[in-house]
Amino acid sequence: MQIVGELMTRDVVTLKETQNLAKADELLRLHRIRHLPVVRQDKLVGLITHRDLLRAATTHATDPAAHPLWAADIMTRDVKTVHPDTPLKRAVTMMLEHKYGCLPVVSETGALQGILTEADLVRYARYLIDEQDRHELAAEFNA
Repeated sequence: MQIVGELMTRDVVTLKETQNLAKADELLRLHRIRHLPVVRQDKLVGLITHRDLLRAATTHATDPAAHPLWAADIMTRDVKTVHPDTPLKRAVTMMLEHKYGCLPVVSETGALQGILTEADLVRYARYLIDEQDRHELAAEFNA
């Protein structure tokens, strides 16, 4: 049985809730990612997506007198998470049913350990397709 810990991205780019949205945008662009876990002392406290930034920029642009925006202002606080030992099938089902683009992976104490993203699952699908192709090629060769 595959578990989340085998496929998750371990080197996670994060943001602190006290950092501004310019920093969030910079990190998303620099690392070419769409999800930023927001942490406080290594514990997950929220999540900011690329879509959240676009929405905030649009809202903020219509009110030029608005105060600067911080991660804590726009982050999703009630983030669904999984543990490294969560069965992969369960995590994928959660992502499909709720249309999540990612699932942060946390320890029992809430410490961020990784993130499972759609990109991780696409990489895994490519691996499985390559394996299937190798098996089919071997079967043809041995026939």
